[in-house]
Amino acid sequence: MTTLICTLQDHRDDVNWCAFSGNLLATCSGDKTLRVYSTSDFSELAFSPLSGHGYSVHCCCFSACGQFLASCSTDATVVIWSMVSGEIEAVLEHPGRSPVRICALSPDSVHLVSGASDGTLALWDFPSKQLCRTGTVNEATLVACSFSPCSQVFVTGSTYGDLRLWDLEMRQLHAEKNAHDLGVTCCTFAPSILSGGQVVQFRLASCGQDSQLKIWAINKFNFGGYKMHLLHTLTGQSAPVLSCAYSSDGQLLVSGSVDKTVTVYDANNALLLYTLNQHERYVTACCFSPTAPIIATGSMDKTVNIWRLEDGCRGRDGKSVPEQSALTSSEGTTSAGRSKLLVGDWSEEDVSVWLVEEGLGGLVEKFRANNIDGTELLSLTKETLVSELHIDSVGLRNKVLRKVEELKSDSVCSGIPDEFLCPITRELMREPVIAADGFSYEREAIESWINTKNRSSPMTNLPLLTTLLTPNHTLKMAIGRWKTSH
Repeated sequence: MTTLICTLQDHRDDVNWCAFSGNLLATCSGDKTLRVYSTSDFSELAFSPLSGHGYSVHCCCFSACGQFLASCSTDATVVIWSMVSGEIEAVLEHPGRSPVRICALSPDSVHLVSGASDGTLALWDFPSKQLCRTGTVNEATLVACSFSPCSQVFVTGSTYGDLRLWDLEMRQLHAEKNAHDLGVTCCTFAPSILSGGQVVQFRLASCGQDSQLKIWAINKFNFGGYKMHLLHTLTGQSAPVLSCAYSSDGQLLVSGSVDKTVTVYDANNALLLYTLNQHERYVTACCFSPTAPIIATGSMDKTVNIWRLEDGCRGRDGKSVPEQSALTSSEGTTSAGRSKLLVGDWSEEDVSVWLVEEGLGGLVEKFRANNIDGTELLSLTKETLVSELHIDSVGLRNKVLRKVEELKSDSVCSGIPDEFLCPITRELMREPVIAADGFSYEREAIESWINTKNRSSPMTNLPLLTTLLTPNHTLKMAIGRWKTSH
């Protein structure tokens, strides 16, 4: 039996990933933020949300001790966060500056792997945060990665459908071609190691665009060779399977799908145990708590559901959490009077009221003296806060910038049609232009992207044949009509 005990509704865009440590849950989103919760009651920590990425955050993972959280983003970086203070410990710039789609920490926290849209891999020494080696999977986007429980090998998955096994010297040990037709979406090692005779065996789960969840055996022989073979193909979902995760004892396997369902399997016997139907859109993320019979699932409906398995696998120490009745976490504080206006259309008075509501009333006079209206508010930077508004406190500056980012993210959940949002910034477009890839972007955002991202498309990662940008007058008029009617 499964019980929905909590629904977290803090993100303002698709939830892309979720991860547990012993006492924390981390989630990341297209809204550029990560949020961190205590697993004792699923309340958000004081330093959450974490705002340091410039674009969508695709993946996050904890170190074994739980003191650090790694996250990767379209901004081509992996950021390491302290889970004591919420501060950034390090920023790792991926070689080639291509969008980073996946990151994974080894169970011993000695190495971190990042994989990018251009098919490049980077292996980092985690304690020193130094780059060790790089590798490449030609003409494919890397979207999946998992370390073996021994931390000595890892598997990557790509949009070409291949699963590849690597060692720490970045040597390819095995390639399973066409493991998933149309592409791999996720892969994860089971936490246990099976041994007998001349063979050590790992179990690996993978899922893909072929709507299948597969369980593989990876055998390591004494002479050093590896062999991979398929054990089970699970077909409990009717659309592409986007995420999968093992329980801490390896007995259960959970997956999330485009068909909006979450499935829980007996991993050893390949039996479907539960199908959960609580999300309203694609289920993009799932994970098990290592210390309690708890599952977290994230979705494009911007929510994270927390489930308890009443009769399922227990955590390593058998702990559970108190049941809560459909608990909902949310931060919506926008007043009804301003909710009908886009932030860019706020008056100076609207900005003053917002400052008071957010506990920043002490800044009202400074903002008024500098005629800060909605447009100016959205364009604030750390530099303008120091040089023009003379806000000397680092903590106060960071709070202002964090609140402004939340305002920008709010536009995603305020009923704005998705086609009116820039794919890069996820903000309402003011000067939409058409790029060579056929997609429309905010002019300033795509120009900045082209100048820093080697002329690749933000949507397809393919080279842009030209940097010519054509004004999209039709879209601009449609946005104008929508603003007038709202």
